[in-house]
Amino acid sequence: MSAEAIFRVTQALRGRLQQALTAAGDPGSVFVGALNDPDAQGASLVLFLYRIAPNASLRNSEHRVPSNNPPPPVIAYRDSLPMDLYYLVTVGTRAGVGDEPLLRVLGYAMQSLQGEPDLAGAAVAHETVHVSLEPLSTEETSRVWSLFPTANFRTSVAYLASPVWIAPLQPPLPAEPVRQDELQAGSEPARSLA
Repeated sequence: MSAEAIFRVTQALRGRLQQALTAAGDPGSVFVGALNDPDAQGASLVLFLYRIAPNASLRNSEHRVPSNNPPPPVIAYRDSLPMDLYYLVTVGTRAGVGDEPLLRVLGYAMQSLQGEPDLAGAAVAHETVHVSLEPLSTEETSRVWSLFPTANFRTSVAYLASPVWIAPLQPPLPAEPVRQDELQAGSEPARSLA
């Protein structure tokens, strides 16, 4: 993906959560942003990107993507940045509505992400990003919620989206074709003394 990788993955995840709201019969929306943002009021779910980290296991790997015009069938980016994106999916707030209907919506969202955990297709530049439930300890949960001292705690679950590749600005230049294939082994031939 390009520099828009984080944006694209967030939008694809938001779309998946919005589909879950529709399946639950909830007319609400999914807000992307901070939990205490005034614009989040009235949203059924809040999607908050709380952490971005390099993917340690892919950090020194090539990022291989299909080419639009074969040959070559695959482009290998050597200096791509593989990222892990950590999201918090939180029950929203609605005036005059308790948590129960929104907990139902959260269940539909979790079911949707568990049943179809991969984001793929044009929305994520035809790559595959796996979304999985990320367990949070009490300490980690407290650390995230401490970012919002004025917000009341609401039921939340964390998800990891990985890998999210940020490719270099320019694709690698193709190598020159082989023009001559010659194998020379050993030393120079011995000369006879005659």
